[in-house]
Amino acid sequence: MRLFPGTPAHFRAVAAFLARCMRNRWTRRVRTAAMVGLVSIGGVIIGTMLFAHTNLDVGPFRAEMSISPSFKGGTEIDIPPLGSLHLRSHDGPIHLKVNLGSLDQNRTEALIDRPGGISAAGESAVDDVRTGVLRLGVRTLGIGVLSALVLATLIFRNVRRIAAAGVTALVVTGGSLGLAAGTLRPDSIAEPRYEGLLINAPSVVGDARKIADNYGRYADQLQQIVSNVSRVYTTVSALPSYEPAGNTTRILHVSDLHLNPSSWGLIRTVVKTFDIDAVVDTGDDVDWGSAAETSYVSSISTLGVPYIYVRGNHDSSAIQSAVAREKNAVVLDNTVTTVDGLTIAGIGDPEFTPDKSTTEPPEDPATSPLLQSGRQLADTVHGHDKRVDIAMVHDPAMAPPLSGVVPLVLAGHLHQRQVSLLPEPSPSPSASSSAEVTPPPSIPPADPPVPTRLMVEGSTGGAGLRGLEKDKPTPLELSVLYFDENHNLKAYDDISLGGTGESNVEMQRNVIGADDDVLPSPSASLDPSSPSVVPDNQPSR
Repeated sequence: MRLFPGTPAHFRAVAAFLARCMRNRWTRRVRTAAMVGLVSIGGVIIGTMLFAHTNLDVGPFRAEMSISPSFKGGTEIDIPPLGSLHLRSHDGPIHLKVNLGSLDQNRTEALIDRPGGISAAGESAVDDVRTGVLRLGVRTLGIGVLSALVLATLIFRNVRRIAAAGVTALVVTGGSLGLAAGTLRPDSIAEPRYEGLLINAPSVVGDARKIADNYGRYADQLQQIVSNVSRVYTTVSALPSYEPAGNTTRILHVSDLHLNPSSWGLIRTVVKTFDIDAVVDTGDDVDWGSAAETSYVSSISTLGVPYIYVRGNHDSSAIQSAVAREKNAVVLDNTVTTVDGLTIAGIGDPEFTPDKSTTEPPEDPATSPLLQSGRQLADTVHGHDKRVDIAMVHDPAMAPPLSGVVPLVLAGHLHQRQVSLLPEPSPSPSASSSAEVTPPPSIPPADPPVPTRLMVEGSTGGAGLRGLEKDKPTPLELSVLYFDENHNLKAYDDISLGGTGESNVEMQRNVIGADDDVLPSPSASLDPSSPSVVPDNQPSR
């Protein structure tokens, strides 16, 4: 029995129809145009990757600048052996790479001998780079067209098709360069992503306070980076000292160490390298809260700077007491302290879940113990006689009651770095219905109202042993926060160590006020009864 009677005849009919289509004049034209397009694009890619590079002088460097195809665009500046800078300078489809690895000995000696030579090199960097980019763009355009013509000649040997390939290459290359120029973001130089050894990061990237104050003046930032790198290369004895601005306060935010012994070494390195004024810890230093784990926090005293701490859901009262016994530690539990002029309030996590379990959400989310603790801290802030600059909690689900109360809330718990703006608080019915209710004299009116920024830190301990359960270890994450003389957050550096066993770091500079600095999160994500509080790909906390 045949399952498909007449199938051979059907196949023959379909084959005949396809043969007629292939012989059709328009089909042949489309096929030829597609071949010309593929050959043109292939020639452009091959020529660009092989020949789209040029040399230029930037300060004391004999730099090599090259262009390569890319979906994401951007610019990479390699500074061996110090590391590399990555800038979101433009969108695809081309990627710009600058290698500063070659040092011109004569130019270097001239810079050292001439007073102000290094500063002068930085001042000329803008013109040097602009000239090099324009020259490289013209070179790339010519190489792309020429490569497409050569490849088309080898394949087609037809003048019309070769000419068509050249025109296509001109359109593709010119359009790519035009797209990059049209999406140019000069201010990206203020927010570089650094990859390399941690100790070199401040020397290469520079002072975040200066960058924050000069945000938008990309020429100054480029000059600063070139000057910094020039000083590094022209100093034989040691790297240059990192001298912070006198009115800048640097706070290191850590969280969720989870008994990882590597965390203390990383914290000490950052404290020393970035000239940190104080460390703030948003909890979960240990896993079980047992008495045997209290010795883990004894490393706090080796940091040499004030250590501000709030309890996490894995930290017992015994762990909190052990932290309090360290001479440089301050435990906040619905209390307020002042460090280097910054006023900081904090409260411990009301839940103790060392077995990594989660409590059942209440029927009424408003009765959640996390929200109640947040309200308790908000009342404490309201009753304080000075402006509170920072509020510390462990679980970000405690943060909503602090919206509009403090400008900055620091949290942890999620093992995943997040930055968002808290939704503005809605007035309570009782307050809106009574016109005679006035705030206590101790609460100065907010003029103008400032939105509250929530910064959730990743796990500085790489989630402890749980961080090794996944195919790729959880990165060790911590952030340096920069405050000006008015105690306003100006910028922050997000630092990530690749995971247990890795020594290279990545540092992303973020400037407050940049358009893409904060992506507001929906208020539902902060609801303690919502499962979205913990990302799906993260283990329970």
